[in-house]
Parts: sequence; C-alpha cells; structure tokens
Amino acid sequence: MNINWQYPPPRKGLLGTLDRFIGPGATPAELWLQIMPPILAGVSAPIYAIMTNSGWNIIQLVVVGLLAFDMIGGIITNATSTGKRWYHRERQGFWQHFIFTAVHIFHLFIVAWLFRALDWGYFVTTTLYLFGASAIILKSPLYLRRPVAYLCYALSLLINIYGFKPTVGLEWFLPFFYLKLLVSHLLREEPYRPLGET
Repeated sequence: MNINWQYPPPRKGLLGTLDRFIGPGATPAELWLQIMPPILAGVSAPIYAIMTNSGWNIIQLVVVGLLAFDMIGGIITNATSTGKRWYHRERQGFWQHFIFTAVHIFHLFIVAWLFRALDWGYFVTTTLYLFGASAIILKSPLYLRRPVAYLCYALSLLINIYGFKPTVGLEWFLPFFYLKLLVSHLLREEPYRPLGET
C-alpha cells in the first residue's frame, strides 16, 4: 500500500459534484462500500421501526430511512482514503471542519422534532456536546487527536445510554451520528492507496 495525498482534479458536471462530496479518485471498491451498505441501512431502518411497533407515519418512516442512509454513508465516506485526502487537504482547517460538523445539527433537530415530540433538552444537549467535542478534537495536537476523538465518542455513548430515554426505533441514531462526525470525519489519517495507482 502507498500513502498518497495527491488527488486528481474533480471531474466536470454531475460526476464533479459527486467528486466534491466523496473526494475525487475513489476506487471501485470504495464506491461500492459507499453505495451498498447505506442503501441497505436506508431500507432496513424503516422495516426495523415497523417491527418495533413505533407507530410512525409514512413521513417519519421515510425520514428514518434517509437518516440511516446518511449516517452509514457518512461513516463510510469520511473514513475512506479518498475522503481523508479530500476533506483533510490543504486549507481545510479548524473552521472548515467545525462548520461541517455544525451543519449536522439539522439531523439532531429532525430527531428531536419528529421522533421526540420537540424535545428541546435533547436537541440542546446533543448540539452543545457536538460543538464542544468537535472543538476539543480539532484543537488537540495532531498526535493526540485520535485518542481524544475516541474518548469524546465514548462519552457520547454514555450520553445516549444514560442521558435520555431511548427513541424507540432510533436507538442507533446518536452512536452513528457521533461516529460519523467525531471519529470518521474529524480524524486526519493517512490515505492509503492501492499498489500501482498513479
């Protein structure tokens, strides 16, 4: 395996939009990983909700499918070598990463509103934790960033388990949400590439 921070320029048109989202130069294996598990999650989450007698309406079932697709897709995409070298390229500093995580408060609001009867305590607590943990990770020295991120993620699991009454049918949401952002996205790791790639 090679470590290669150089990426090809994003393509033009619709494929260029995809490149700017997942990083240019994704391998076929990376693409399959970013497509199949999220689709499976997006289909499975509403089925699981129905099986747990959540009583959700069709809008809630569609939203939970989209959330599952986005969480699993985000965990995988941000962890790929292609994603690492794109999202951690030059000029991607504190604010770029912090803003990336901050826009995800929309997900927290959707869960608090549609699935927890507009639970403001849930929304505020999970949002403040996201902001605080993201800032701590990003301000940590690079050599400490990985253990700090794992510690912050572990604490998020305690918040999920002990901080709130579970959201039946969405018990997986906060663990996946914080895994996607605090661990998968924020950590700068070596972009290993297949042998023979130019």
